[in-house]
Amino acid sequence: MPSFPSAASLKALTQWDTPTICNALELTNPDRRAYGFTRRPAVACFPEMKPIVAFARTALIRSREPNALDRESAAKMRIGYYEHIAEQPMPSLAVLQDIDAPDTGFGAFWGEVQTHVHAGLGCAGVITDGSVRDIDAMAPNFMVLAGSIMPSHAHVHLVEFGGTVSVFGMLVSANDIIHCDRHGAVVVPYDAVEKIPAAVDLLTRREKVVIEASKRPGFSIDDLRKAFAEQSEIH
Repeated sequence: MPSFPSAASLKALTQWDTPTICNALELTNPDRRAYGFTRRPAVACFPEMKPIVAFARTALIRSREPNALDRESAAKMRIGYYEHIAEQPMPSLAVLQDIDAPDTGFGAFWGEVQTHVHAGLGCAGVITDGSVRDIDAMAPNFMVLAGSIMPSHAHVHLVEFGGTVSVFGMLVSANDIIHCDRHGAVVVPYDAVEKIPAAVDLLTRREKVVIEASKRPGFSIDDLRKAFAEQSEIH
């Protein structure tokens, strides 16, 4: 059993947006500069929402063709998936990959019913490259990053759950820590959680020097050189 970061340490990360977390990870985990984050645009259904941090629960879905499972097997799959969503650690975040390429998003898994059920089970939101619908009827304060918005659920069904998925170019395994907001999402390594606040503080102090210099009247290239030199001395 892995040692999960405390709820307080995860909540502390919600004070910063996802780009800031990505910046901090460049310091704490420089080997991850080119992976671990969404690399294609997502539809932020509620862009005004503040960032969330939660533990990933993963699944594969498809909607182009009918479910190959019989009714009993499909029901067992569905309940097993909901148990996956509701298990510890919490809060959870559904990360669903639509495998119907090139018809990704043909039918919507997410809408009024699923967002309310998931929210009731302690899930904070969803990231999916599939489609969503019922935007105005979704559960309140439920983060939704989606590939598209479509009107029908077609033949949408679960294929499997609990494995590793790829959504918007981001590889995610069950219980990975995800930070997300309207910009997208990033996987936060467990060993980085406690280091991020200090990294953000350092980056903020460095950026402040350049930003403040740029706002002064008569800002010039010489002023920029001086700010860059001052910035490099901040540790």
